This record gives sequence, structure tokens and C-alpha cells, in this order.
Amino acid sequence: MLKVLVTGGAGFIGSNLCEYLLSQSYDVVCLDNFSTGKIENLLPLLNQYSRQFKLIVGDIRNLSDCRKAVEGVDYVFHEAALGSVPRSIKDPIITNDVNISGFLNMLTVARDAEVKRFIYAASSSTYGDSKSLPKIEDVIGKPLSPYAITKYVNELYADVFSRTYGIETIGLRYFNVFGRRQSPQGAYAAVIPLFVKQLVSHENPTINGDGEYSRDFTYIDNVIQMNMLAMQTTNPDAVNQVYNTAFGERTTLNELVEYLKEFLSDYDPEIAKVEIVHGPNRLGDIPHSLACIDKAKKLLGYSPKFSMKDGLKEAVKWYWENRTEE
Repeated sequence: MLKVLVTGGAGFIGSNLCEYLLSQSYDVVCLDNFSTGKIENLLPLLNQYSRQFKLIVGDIRNLSDCRKAVEGVDYVFHEAALGSVPRSIKDPIITNDVNISGFLNMLTVARDAEVKRFIYAASSSTYGDSKSLPKIEDVIGKPLSPYAITKYVNELYADVFSRTYGIETIGLRYFNVFGRRQSPQGAYAAVIPLFVKQLVSHENPTINGDGEYSRDFTYIDNVIQMNMLAMQTTNPDAVNQVYNTAFGERTTLNELVEYLKEFLSDYDPEIAKVEIVHGPNRLGDIPHSLACIDKAKKLLGYSPKFSMKDGLKEAVKWYWENRTEE
């Protein structure tokens, strides 16, 4: 029985990954300090998979917590990080501390524990001011935020550790992931759950800028698929690489809101009448983001199951059914 560690396992992506791994009979350890993750994401898993699932409340900035978490582990999925471009602009020091020092701690203990592979959450923010579309892994620009810097440094450290110590690493550059359990709460809530929450309450969502900025919105199940492929691949050319993790389709914020209004109107017709407000552009935002996923298709056999619209329908259904819990 393989044992895997998911850091940040109480978060949005981490908890979905834990749930899938447990459903596939893996033994799973979750390390989380609950700074952004929620115990509510884990309680059903702790109850249903009590023999397979272990929760360690700890911090990736604490080396002893990291060492405890990797004991006997075969694979590491490193999801723990402080996300959000605006948060990093407001407080670059803590973002650096968690995302770089914490990452280095985990990479070091994984090396010492001789884990089979270290799969980590990279970010599309690494493309920075590069204007080329679609985004190809080998062509990046200068970072536009402290957060983007930290995620790029993660890639550099992973590459150096692979070359120097022989540990296998795979980085997944996530493109605007969305889906069940993504929280609409807090100052740094992601745009889709925030807009859903506002529309359900008949509040006017505010789009930053004219709404023509575009993103490669990526449904959570595609991300889980990529993580599993990264863990299971036996292709030697596929390891020690970084991959775009996306669907490969661009949607503007204006289009996104129209889709949300359309899908939510199936549950509440009044939502179709809610008007949209426009505000100033957000500092550090990349204007356009579109992934080329050819590398992942070729080396990992990636074939995303959910288009943006199909994933959005699933997400809207989940948010509607769970709206009283938020």
C-alpha cells in the first residue's frame, strides 16, 4: 500500500486531492496549519477513512513538522502555499516565508526521506509579463508580483535538487483552478466562488477593469487528473519537468459572469437580472492567460475531461447545494 503526503491538504485543491487518493485506496497523510485551509474540508474524510487518513496539524515553516509528515511516505504532493497576488503585494515577507522557505523545508525533508517523487503546485503567474499566447513552458517573462517570484523560485529549487541530489520532481503550473470547496469568503477569495456568492445574494459583482482580461479557467477534476499522472508516470522523460495544468481555452471575465448568471438562473431566475459593476484593474494582474497543454499530453498522456463550461456547471451546482453552509 502506497503512502502519500499532501501538504495543504485542508485547502481547496489539497482536500480534493486527499479525497481522490483515499478513494483509490492510498494511505494519506495531510499536513496543514489551517491558515487558509478548513477542518470542515477534512471531517468527512477523517470519518470515512479513519484507518487510511492521518492529519498532522503543523506548519511547513517548521522543519520538525515537515520531517514528521514525510515519515514512511512514498510520494509528496506539495500544495501548501499562501496564494493570492494581492495578499503577496500587501505582505511580501510572509508570502516569501511560506512559499519559499516552507517549500525548501519540504523539498529537503523529502530528499532526506528518499521519497519516490515530489510533485508540487507551481503557478501560471510565473509567465509574468510575457505577452506570448498560448503560454509554453519554456517561454516566461518577468514576474509581476511577489507571489509570482516565490512560485518561480520553487521551480528553480526543484530543478537544482533534481540535478544535485537526484530527487524526482514534477511541477504543475496551475491555471485559475476552480470547483467544489473553493471558498468565497475572505479578502482574497477567488473570482468564481466570490461571483457565485454575490449573484446568489443578488449583489452586484465587481469586475476589475473592463472585463476583457482573460483566463484559462481550469476545473478541479482536471487538476486531480494531472497530479495522478505526475505521480504514476514511468516515462523517464516526464520527470524533472514543469507542466501547464489547464484546459487550454480562454474565457474573458465578462463571458465568465454571463455563464454564471445563465447557469445560476436555472436555480433562481432573478439572478439573470443582476447587473455587473466595473472597477479599476488590479495591481499585479496578468492581462491574458492561455495554456498550451501539448507537453502534458505528449509526456504524461494528459487529456482533460472537463471544459470550462462543463466544469462551471458542476461547480455552480455544488455551490447552490451548499450555499447555506457558507
